[in-house]
Amino acid sequence: MSLLTDLAIQAIAGAVGGHAAGGLLKNIDLGPIAKTVSGAVGGGLGGQLLQSVIPALAGAASSGGFDIAAAAGQAVGGGVTGAIVTAIVGLIKNALLKKA
Repeated sequence: MSLLTDLAIQAIAGAVGGHAAGGLLKNIDLGPIAKTVSGAVGGGLGGQLLQSVIPALAGAASSGGFDIAAAAGQAVGGGVTGAIVTAIVGLIKNALLKKA
C-alpha cells in the first residue's frame, strides 16, 4: 500500500477511535469536531510511529498492492492511538478549565 493509503486508513480509524473514546469516557468533554480532529491526528501520527517500531507492519505496507491484513493492522493501530490522543487532549482541556 502507498503512504497516502496508509495515512488515510489510519486517520479514519483514528477519528472513529476518538469518537469511541469520547463516548465511553464521559469526563472527556470535547465536541464532535475536536474528537474527530484529535483522533485523526493521533491515528495518523501514531500509525506511522507503529509502522517504524513494528517492522511487520512496515513490511506488509510496503509490499505493494492492497493487503487486507495490512489494512486491518493499520486500522487497529490508528484507532487505538486516535483514542489515546483524544483521551489525552480531553484530560488536558479539563485540567486547563479547572485552573481558570
